[in-house]
Amino acid sequence: MLRTLALTGLSLVLLLPGGRGSTELLGWTPLWLAGLPLVAWWSLHRFRLPAWPKTRPAARAALAVSVPSARVAVQARRRRPRPARMPRAA
Repeated sequence: MLRTLALTGLSLVLLLPGGRGSTELLGWTPLWLAGLPLVAWWSLHRFRLPAWPKTRPAARAALAVSVPSARVAVQARRRRPRPARMPRAA
């Protein structure tokens, strides 16, 4: 069902000029006809997201040169404030 809806919407966007426009009520029509059904189909089949590199190789090399010995710092613990001392009665 979802595959049929996605392929029908994609064919409407590709073949009909009205499918590539925008409407006052819905907004950008290709998003509703093709984009969202295809994303729903993708997430239904649990396709993995594409693996993006964390940083580009040139940026990674520049970072390694600029910070030769990066030390892993331990996060400081938060201390609870002590309650204020009350003056003692005589």
